[in-house]
Amino acid sequence: MQVLTHLSDDERVFFQAVKDFAAEHVQPLVRSMDEKGQIERSLIPKFFEMGLMGIEVPEEYQGSGASFFMAILAVEAMSQIDPSIGVLIDVQNTLVNNAFLRWGSEALKAKYLPQLATGKVGSYCLSESSSGSDAFALKTRAVKKGDKYLLNGQKLWITNAGEADIFIVMANLNPEAGYKGITSFIVERGFKGFTVSKKEDKLGIRASSTCELVLDDCEVPLENLLGEEGKGYKVAIETLNEGRIGIAAQMLGLAEAALEHAIHYTKQRVQFGKPIASFQGMQFQLAQMAIEVETARLMVYNAARMKDAGMNFVKEAAMAKFHASQVAERVASLAVECFGGYGFTKDYPVEKLYRDAKIGKIYEGTSFMQLATIAKLVLEKQ
Repeated sequence: MQVLTHLSDDERVFFQAVKDFAAEHVQPLVRSMDEKGQIERSLIPKFFEMGLMGIEVPEEYQGSGASFFMAILAVEAMSQIDPSIGVLIDVQNTLVNNAFLRWGSEALKAKYLPQLATGKVGSYCLSESSSGSDAFALKTRAVKKGDKYLLNGQKLWITNAGEADIFIVMANLNPEAGYKGITSFIVERGFKGFTVSKKEDKLGIRASSTCELVLDDCEVPLENLLGEEGKGYKVAIETLNEGRIGIAAQMLGLAEAALEHAIHYTKQRVQFGKPIASFQGMQFQLAQMAIEVETARLMVYNAARMKDAGMNFVKEAAMAKFHASQVAERVASLAVECFGGYGFTKDYPVEKLYRDAKIGKIYEGTSFMQLATIAKLVLEKQ
C-alpha cells in the first residue's frame, strides 16, 4: 500500500526509500527470523548504513539531523514489512537517542551519540518483574562508592537487549525518597557485573529480542549519570511519551500491511465464479478496515507533528498509542478472516501480523494506562 498522503515531498521520498529498502533486505528474511526467534545479524549494519539508527541525532554527532516525524515514518514503513524490525528502529530512535539528546551531558552526547548513530544498538531498561505499569516500584538499587556507582538488581522485558551494546538503566539511588530516588545510568555491555540473561520465547515480534538483564555490583563510572541524581523518573516519563508515538507508528505500519494483503488476496481469490472482493459483505469489511487505518494514521501523524512543533503532546501520544494498537489487532484479525483457512496458516503473512499485533496493547504503557492518562488530562481541562 502506498501510504503517501499527508506528507511533504521530502517525507514522501524518505518513506518510500525506507519501504523499498525493507522490501529488498528484510522481506526475504521475515519468515525465517520469526521461526528462529532472532534477527538476522547481517541486517543491523545495513540499518546504520541506511541512516535509520540515528535519525534525529544531529550531524555533528554523525546522525542524520532529521525530525522526530521522520523517525516515526521510518518505524511505520519498516513495520509494514516486519514489525519486529520496526520496534528495533523505534527503541533506538524514540527512546535511547531521544533520552541522550534531552538529558545527556555534552560529554555523554559526544561519546555515545556517534556510536548510536553509526554502529551500536541501544536499549532502554525500566521494567522489572514487580514493576510493569507501576514502573516506579522498581527494586534495582544503586549506591555511590568512590569513583563509581554499583548497581544491583534485575531488569525484565528489555527490548533490543540481545543486540545492544549501550543500555539506559533505571535504578533507585535513594529508596527512602521513593520514586524521587530513581536515577538513570548509562551501562555498556562490557561493564563488570553486567549480564544479558534469558531471552523470552514470545507469541509475536519474535525476531525482536526481549531479555532479562542481571546487575551484580555492576560498576558504572560517575560520569555515566544520565541527567541528575534522583531525576530518573523524569527521564522515564518524558522519554516514554515520545516512545508511545513510536509504538503507535509500529502498529500503524502493521495494520497498513494487513489491509494491503487483504485487498490483494480478495481480488485474486475466486468463489462462486468471481473474486470475493466483488461481494458486498467483503467490500464492507475492507471499507471498515480502511477507515480504521486512516484514523490511526491521522492520530499518529498529528502526535508526531505536535512533538516536533514543541507543543504539549502527552494526551495525543496516549490516544495515538491506544487507538493504533486497537486498530492493528482488529484489522489483522479481519485480514485473517479475509484469507479464510489460508489465513490461519504460516504460509500466508497475515497470521504473523495477527500475532505481532497483540503486543501493541501491552508494552510502553498498557491500554489501561493510556486510558488513565487520557482521562486525567481530559478532566484537568474541565
